[in-house]
Amino acid sequence: MGHRFHEQVMGVYFDDLDAFGILHNARYLLLFERTLGSFWEGLGIGQPDRVRAKEGGEGDHWHLVRANHIDYLRPVRGSGRIRVRIHVQTLGTTSMTIGFRLLPMDHDEDFATGHRVLVCVDPSTQRPVPWSDRFRALMAPWLVQP
Repeated sequence: MGHRFHEQVMGVYFDDLDAFGILHNARYLLLFERTLGSFWEGLGIGQPDRVRAKEGGEGDHWHLVRANHIDYLRPVRGSGRIRVRIHVQTLGTTSMTIGFRLLPMDHDEDFATGHRVLVCVDPSTQRPVPWSDRFRALMAPWLVQP
């Protein structure tokens, strides 16, 4: 049985390519970042100020990136369109791991896979704080079940 994921079609343009006509390695993370932004927007937590204003000021969108990891499995050659798929791998007390895949348009053979670890922080101290119950409820449908 599969799990729930968020997917977005993204363009790969000439200026995204390296000297070999391959998607530049740094662009993979940028495509993931843009897809993650659309995921947050879809959940209604796209901007930190909006999150603080809702639900008594819970700051669920105040987080820092602790780590990024990418495995480049096969090159994206030339310009065109690709899919970026993300899901929530783990949700801890103060951190969460979001997995991602870069895929061609017509089948599920990965160009790259990876993950990002986020840590929820207090905006004034930037120290780790627990995710709110509201945030946990929003993430529950997206969490990969063991």
